[in-house]
Amino acid sequence: MLRSAMVLLVAVYLLGASIWLLASGVVRESSGTELLNVACDPTRELWKDLNPRFCERYEQETGKRITIQQSHGGSASQARQVMDGLEADVVTLALWSDTDAIRKAGLMDDGWEAKFDKRSLPYTSTIVFVVRDDNPKQIHEWADLIRRDDIQIVVPNPKTSGNGKWAFLAAYGSVKRSGGSNAEAEEFVRQLFARTRGLDPSARGATESFARKGLGDVHLTWENEAYLEVLESKGKLKIIYPSVSVQAEPHVAVVDSIARKKGTAAVAKAYLDYLYTEEAQEVIAEHYYRPTNATVKARTAGRFPKIELFSVTPLIAESWDEIQERFFVRGGLFDRIYGGAEK
Repeated sequence: MLRSAMVLLVAVYLLGASIWLLASGVVRESSGTELLNVACDPTRELWKDLNPRFCERYEQETGKRITIQQSHGGSASQARQVMDGLEADVVTLALWSDTDAIRKAGLMDDGWEAKFDKRSLPYTSTIVFVVRDDNPKQIHEWADLIRRDDIQIVVPNPKTSGNGKWAFLAAYGSVKRSGGSNAEAEEFVRQLFARTRGLDPSARGATESFARKGLGDVHLTWENEAYLEVLESKGKLKIIYPSVSVQAEPHVAVVDSIARKKGTAAVAKAYLDYLYTEEAQEVIAEHYYRPTNATVKARTAGRFPKIELFSVTPLIAESWDEIQERFFVRGGLFDRIYGGAEK
């Protein structure tokens, strides 16, 4: 009799607790499928805006709930994290070479670049300059970066950061684009990196150094990152567009082996397909990435000052594999010139 009373008392207690939890909203349904997007550092605000829009749209169209988790860092470092076991469903990194390194590690299928529209480029970008409001060193073009010995340049490390690699290639390519030789381009980047004030490991770290800590005279950065730091500076910084710069191409891709293992391949594909919709392309433009959808590109052209953009292939090298081998592997050009800059 006593045992039955105790069982009944426990049952009543648990029922009451459950009713309270439901009423308070603590107990919820399963959140459904979860994706992990391993991304480069300066895209934090972009994905914060895009992800909930996709989740809402996907649930409306399929009746299924989805959540998206983000990982951010220097592009090369992020690629290494995935190769070392971070279970990314998709990667949205800064360079073709970082994405293809994951394929070479056996985690992505061959031909990944052709799986989405525009060579898996829902947006592009470029490298611009950010200077103090009065631009005391009068920096307007690439050549101005080495015109004076007292110019201090803030740029992230090309060995770990996509921003750093694109800035290096933009500087090198600016010489080649004007008819200079490889030797002249190498000398230019040698002098440029001799004027750097340390090398942060990521794009956002370099922004912190320049915009918040007040280090340096000029920041070489992504176009979207430049607009963000200028906006936050409340008039203390401004953007300078050189007459020519690199067309930066941050590809997107599904990490096939991981997505298949987790059963998320179809959702991951839908996620990246969404980036090409007009809705997503408008958001991309609002964050000062250059949309690749022709309609939205034309409609938002006024947001982006005209600038001559060059492709790194074949101007600098015939392929990204050659670029990586010449410039960024251990003992490559960057190691040689930056070692010389430190002496």
